[in-house]
Amino acid sequence: MSNVTVYELVSQQEQYFIGALGENKVEWVKESQFAIQILGNNKSLGDMALSAQASLQNAVINVAAIGISLNPALKHAYLVPRGGIICLDISYMGLMHIAMQSGSIEWGQAKLVYANDEYQNTGIDKAPSHKQNTFGDKGFVVGAYCTVKTSSGDYLTEEMDINALNKVKATSKAIKGPWKQWPEEMMRKTVVKRASKYWPKVERLSTAIETLNAHEGLEESPEKETNGAYMVVDQTEINNLKGAIKFADMEVNAFCKRVQIDSIETLPAARYQGAMNWLKKQAIPTEVA
Repeated sequence: MSNVTVYELVSQQEQYFIGALGENKVEWVKESQFAIQILGNNKSLGDMALSAQASLQNAVINVAAIGISLNPALKHAYLVPRGGIICLDISYMGLMHIAMQSGSIEWGQAKLVYANDEYQNTGIDKAPSHKQNTFGDKGFVVGAYCTVKTSSGDYLTEEMDINALNKVKATSKAIKGPWKQWPEEMMRKTVVKRASKYWPKVERLSTAIETLNAHEGLEESPEKETNGAYMVVDQTEINNLKGAIKFADMEVNAFCKRVQIDSIETLPAARYQGAMNWLKKQAIPTEVA
């Protein structure tokens, strides 16, 4: 182990931090103090930083490049141990903050659904209906969802049932750490990461998720089967969609743009029913005064 102190080790990272700063600048003076505080308050974490100094350097560089703060009060990002090294961990709140600050979305939320809740998907362009007995017996977690509002005013919702969440947990490198200590927070982060694949792309958010995937493990694509084939709509569903689009007096290209897909054939099977519900609503004629 090096003879340098945690304070000295963090101080040595200033040049790397400054060199990695992006447009959304965070301040070295503040972030270095947060890092010293985090490592100083946890001896095992501090010792790991001293023994794996390159990993701390990478974590510090990621803080600057992504533009996320280690301020404990914000709960956006943390320095955590993972496989004998120090990693930058970003919470689901941190991911949502980056997405909003970068202009990918205007607003968003990630929530868990419990057995005693009333939850209903209301279509692809609206927020779901979720009624919860906040202070009563909620039951066990049955799923999670993330709803955001894009800059164009559209609502996008991604849903994951408990089986899908547990599948991600089982393959995560963080299964014995955050998944064990803060399972509900990890469920929220999992659905946010998956939902972000359908949001307008911004480099800063992509970098943040790549950083998480590097030490948490890559999440399996939500539309993939175990054989690697994408689970998209089948031919019958494609024909149904085309008929519904025509009945709604809409162009196929306009529909694809609205739901942010390249073509009908690439629509995830899990989004089929929501798309059909929305198209049916568009086909309802308005009353003429």
